[in-house]
Amino acid sequence: VKCIEVVEAYVERIKEVNPLINAVVKDRFEEALQEARQVDQLLAEGPGDDFLEEKFPLLGVPITVKEAFALHGMPNTSGLVNRRNVIATSDATVVSRLKQAGAIPLGVTNCSELCMWYESSNKVYGRTNNPYDLQRIVGGSSGGEGCGLAAACSVIGVGSDIGGSIRMPAFFNGVFGHKPTTGVVPNDGQFPNAQGVRTSFLCTGPMCRYAEDLELMLRVMAGPGANKLKLNEKVSLEKIKFHCMDHDGGSIFVSPVDKEILQAQKKVVEHLESELGVQVRRVAIHKMKYSFQIWSAMMSSKDSNGQEAQLFSDLLGDHGKPVWPLWELIKWLVGMSSHTLPAIALGLTEKLVKLNPGGNAKLVSMGKSLQEEMEALLGPDGVLLYPSHPITAPRHHSPICMPFNFAYTAIFNVLGLPVTQCPLGLSSEGLPLGIQLVAASYNDHLTLAVARYLEKAFGGWVLPGKV
Repeated sequence: VKCIEVVEAYVERIKEVNPLINAVVKDRFEEALQEARQVDQLLAEGPGDDFLEEKFPLLGVPITVKEAFALHGMPNTSGLVNRRNVIATSDATVVSRLKQAGAIPLGVTNCSELCMWYESSNKVYGRTNNPYDLQRIVGGSSGGEGCGLAAACSVIGVGSDIGGSIRMPAFFNGVFGHKPTTGVVPNDGQFPNAQGVRTSFLCTGPMCRYAEDLELMLRVMAGPGANKLKLNEKVSLEKIKFHCMDHDGGSIFVSPVDKEILQAQKKVVEHLESELGVQVRRVAIHKMKYSFQIWSAMMSSKDSNGQEAQLFSDLLGDHGKPVWPLWELIKWLVGMSSHTLPAIALGLTEKLVKLNPGGNAKLVSMGKSLQEEMEALLGPDGVLLYPSHPITAPRHHSPICMPFNFAYTAIFNVLGLPVTQCPLGLSSEGLPLGIQLVAASYNDHLTLAVARYLEKAFGGWVLPGKV
């Protein structure tokens, strides 16, 4: 097939499904079709397949990009009303690298307001709906990206993750997402970008429908940094030391893990043991029970230079007047606020975190010791199986009642470990199931290899509406 035919097919697909799901919030179809024609022209001139594969490994591949990333000529609001007139005049580093590798961006996808909530809804673009059930959330903050990929609006996409913002949408929408080892893929060119201590927690990474695409995307996005990730090492699955943990130990802040998610994880364990002949070791890591508290304390701690973490309410005031969360709450109650309720709530609660400096210092120290424990447990050849989220995609608005369920993904941001979210078919309600695969730092190649294996064993992505 010609590149123009591929891009036309994806453009038609977006036009067909986007009115229902609202994943792509701004398109660049004309430019994409023009770029596809240029690809076909290049192929017609015949410079040779080997040359093309090396120079343009993603030649002609349609992609979408989370709207929080700068994509030249596209809006870059991150769902903030004050920024609705901000148009990117350049590309984020990862976007530029994907374009240089030959990828063709079709448009940008929805996110939560300022990327700090796990429902992708804002006052600029509205709400994105889950393609498996329009009454359910797509997760956040890379929710439009996960949803668009699940609904086959593009082949691969760009997400970012500071508390699970790649892995939660990938889980809720039944696709693959990878949070790389911290500090390997550049975060430049996204808004908001991390400052202070949070630069160690924010990760930019690949999202896609097919596990084999994760590694290629990661190589391109990481650029020279890819050398640190051992992606050329051959992985022998039989030699991996598998560990399994069913839940966080029972945190009071988090929902219990759903029976069907536990059942799916059990099937993975049984499959690995029977097919690979490995012994999956059950572990109980006591400190995981405090995942939310550790993440929260580490996110608000000072960096090594003593720089304070940036206040969320300061970010809310970008391109406008300062925002007073309590006043915004009053305005919201009478329908006058230009902010979403989760953003206002986060602005109110961040003040509370600062009221207990002693408790926070203890939690930061607990986080550091958990990191050492995890690195020692996983070592050079270990992979941990852990739930991606305690429940399958919840109904719209309901996350506000259980706001801390994202702790299942967030803890690995502050630990700096690489994690791949892998789909495992659908629940009895037709909603995606999945699992997180975790390795020690710079062992991304292990989780990617296991994801490819589990895709073959459990079928990977399932087309929405097929059942």
